[in-house]
Amino acid sequence: MLYIEQPAANHSTLIVAKDSFLLTEMASNSTWTAKQNKLFENALATYDKDSPDRWQKMANAVGGGKTAEDVKLHYEKLVEDINHIESGQIPLPNYSSTGDTSKGNKIMAEEKRLKYLKLQ
Repeated sequence: MLYIEQPAANHSTLIVAKDSFLLTEMASNSTWTAKQNKLFENALATYDKDSPDRWQKMANAVGGGKTAEDVKLHYEKLVEDINHIESGQIPLPNYSSTGDTSKGNKIMAEEKRLKYLKLQ
């Protein structure tokens, strides 16, 4: 499990990498459950950047009282987190290389999923 806390102007970010998703929680009024994150990921795959009323449609898909602004901010934070990871600002966990390729396969699957979601 990857656990990172990143303070930023009245917000702190908690990132937990678990299987196929990043759980991001901002220390504000908006918290996201694992289920909401999965619904958010599915909505990202459904509504691309050219979809009319994208953020509102995604908010409706996520439910739980999330507004279009909540969803847009969550997306922007996700992109920021991915950029930090890809630029090496956040170290990747050390995985054992004792022949267990399942973790490597999970990483490759995650990269494919992110490309599908148009985040890379």
